Amino acid sequence: MAEGIGDAISQRRRGKSDSAFRTISEVASELGLPQHVLRFWETKFSQIRPMKRGGGRRYYRPEDVALLRRIRSLLYDDGYTIKGVQRLLRENGGRPPEPSAPSPRGEAPSGAPATSAPASPPGLDAATRGELEALLRELEELRALFRRTGEG
Repeated sequence: MAEGIGDAISQRRRGKSDSAFRTISEVASELGLPQHVLRFWETKFSQIRPMKRGGGRRYYRPEDVALLRRIRSLLYDDGYTIKGVQRLLRENGGRPPEPSAPSPRGEAPSGAPATSAPASPPGLDAATRGELEALLRELEELRALFRRTGEG
């Protein structure tokens, strides 16, 4: 009997199983996001539907967590806008495209880190990309100079 209790405590310390429901704080922590962002995304993406228990406490299913993880990646890593992700979800029957899917034409990335080098957008030739990369390097050098002199 004591062994069963010990096993349960040990399992709890290791974390929940992949099929367990997660609270908003657990999901926020796992994704590295504030809880209010998850609540905001629920208003923007109808596909996110956590179960709500008494008092409005949210419980996310594993598929909700996977969807949130993909939305986060599209917004923060791939540079999509909220409207762009909404369109992708509509076009894919409520499911976001897999990470290897190319960006559709017409999507205007925003919020992507300036130092990352995403695949060239449609219509961007090598010469233009080279010019933009040179400008980026120059801007990064200027930022470093301002930081060294205490002006930035």
